[in-house]
Amino acid sequence: MDSKTDLSSLRIDRSAPPQRSSPPPVVLAVVTLLAVVTAGFFALRLSRGAGAVTVTVGTAEATGGGSASGEGISANGYVVARTKASVSSKILGRLAWTSVTEGSTVRVGEVIARLESADYEAAVNSAQANLAQLEAQSVQAQRELKRAQTLRTQNLLSDADLENAQTKLEVTVAQTNAARAQGAMAQANLENTRVRAPFSGTVLRRDAEVGEIVAPSSAGGGLTRTAIVTMADLSTLEVEVDVNEAYIAQVRNAQPARITLDAYPDTSFSGRVRQVVPTADRQKATVLVKVSILDHDPRILPEMGAKVVFEAHGAEAQAAPRRVFVPQAAVGNAGGKSVVEEGKARQQNVDVGPQRGDRIEVRQGLVGGESLVLSAPAGLKNGSKVRLAAH
Repeated sequence: MDSKTDLSSLRIDRSAPPQRSSPPPVVLAVVTLLAVVTAGFFALRLSRGAGAVTVTVGTAEATGGGSASGEGISANGYVVARTKASVSSKILGRLAWTSVTEGSTVRVGEVIARLESADYEAAVNSAQANLAQLEAQSVQAQRELKRAQTLRTQNLLSDADLENAQTKLEVTVAQTNAARAQGAMAQANLENTRVRAPFSGTVLRRDAEVGEIVAPSSAGGGLTRTAIVTMADLSTLEVEVDVNEAYIAQVRNAQPARITLDAYPDTSFSGRVRQVVPTADRQKATVLVKVSILDHDPRILPEMGAKVVFEAHGAEAQAAPRRVFVPQAAVGNAGGKSVVEEGKARQQNVDVGPQRGDRIEVRQGLVGGESLVLSAPAGLKNGSKVRLAAH
């Protein structure tokens, strides 16, 4: 073969390629029918095996199931003193002296503070001097009247002079009585500068310092203090709790209770219901219950957080309903649940109660111990097969 090839004889064929013939309409119809039948076959398999597609879900267990009263209805609240007062002065003045501080123990009637009282002491001294002068005038008027009566019996004095002596004595006695009243008022004002303890107790807080202006609680304002100290009788400590109105029927006066303080969670104190306040809070749907603390302990202080468990015994405890608690995520918007039984989901309608933290109470529909679907996925139906997610 010649190494030199003649390329002048090569040409590019620019004519249109030959068109392929379309499949007959019958063939296209057969293919389409085959696709439809195949899709229908798989759809039929899915529809016949309702729930055949396994869905992986997270579950939680319904806990509880115990007797409400047997376990004890519980409520949270705070320690308060039944006898407590913010002690203020009766008059406006500047605080000159106080003898107490936080933690001081005082007796009823004891002077715990004193206001500046120079003006009031001067008023008392003036009233006493005026009273002494009028009492002396009264004695003199009595002598003059007696002398006038003697002279009148001797016809040495006229009836008019005797009447004048009688009138002078009456005026002097009236002035003396008025002076005594003024003296008593001045003494009362001076006494009002002394602030006394209204009852025996312990000072919780000193609200005013020496040099500050203090005033009665009804006249406070601006830079004045309306309280000098806050005190309480610690022997009257009790716990006030808000009980859900759904359970208030199981709480009664004199019912025993156990009290646990947040500060001492490992120690409980005995208590007794003192009063169930006969009104409810419509916003919180609760009723205020006051529980007396029977165990007096110096560790118990006002305003401490506390938990109260109301005790019940005998037939009352047995008749109480069972309480079941489930996670909030397990309850649907319509009040239903998906319960897992033998690998399948079953829809269960329930009656829910109040929520406590991240759990909610179920009053009816569960007995405790069921496995519940958390946050049910879309499309989960009654009877669907489920696979429990690995924890």
